Amino acid sequence: MSIQAYAEKATCERLLSVHRWTDKLLSFRTTRPAGYRFTAGQFARLGLEINGEIVSRAYSITSAEDADVLEYYAIIVPGGQFTTRLDAMQPGDPVWVEKLSYGFMTADRFTDGRQLWMLATGTGLGPYVSILQQPEVWRRFDDLVVVHGVRQREELTYVEQFEALRRQAGEQGLPARLHTLRCVTREAALPPGEGLLAGRITTLLRDGQLEQAAGLPMSPEHSRVMACGNPEMVTELRELLRERGMTPLRRAGGGQFVTEDYW
Repeated sequence: MSIQAYAEKATCERLLSVHRWTDKLLSFRTTRPAGYRFTAGQFARLGLEINGEIVSRAYSITSAEDADVLEYYAIIVPGGQFTTRLDAMQPGDPVWVEKLSYGFMTADRFTDGRQLWMLATGTGLGPYVSILQQPEVWRRFDDLVVVHGVRQREELTYVEQFEALRRQAGEQGLPARLHTLRCVTREAALPPGEGLLAGRITTLLRDGQLEQAAGLPMSPEHSRVMACGNPEMVTELRELLRERGMTPLRRAGGGQFVTEDYW
């Protein structure tokens, strides 16, 4: 899309900083457009100028709803047009942010339930970083369960941030308990005492290890589930949840889970 056409639906912001978790994983921050609004769990569409045209991609927002800046979580795709350019950018470079936010995977869509399970593979973790920065989520549920599945331990990110949110919630008297479960699929021998599970999220859910590690059963009565990440995982998880008597959220109300494909 031409820059002129894209400027009608986006504002030109600036890259503020980049945090590199690994050589392929990074979080980056941009200035926030005046009046920009989103609900925790939603994603933004960003544009970069490449060869005189705007190339746009969707990225989940990891910052809090009231933050002064916007943060996103990304994986560098080898040969990818957008992320190759992103990987080379420096603070001060322009990043276009579309004026609207998108997506329906938000915690406020659940009208009941006592537990919020947030399952993710890879960068699908992003929405939950934002959701857990909202105090009302800690008041709304008794238990908050984050499950992050990756291939290798080095890809486990935002660990310190989740611990900081746990401490902050305690200091503020917010009642929910935060459980963080981390799963790896490409490391057969895991060191004892590191709290890691070996296997895919869906396998661990099927054989009961996930619930055992959380110390909580997943049930239609009390559990509400979000899943974001690899489309294969999301598809399989939908079937597992249906087998447990759960149904997807509906606009008219009702349902126990919501999913979003995200690479």
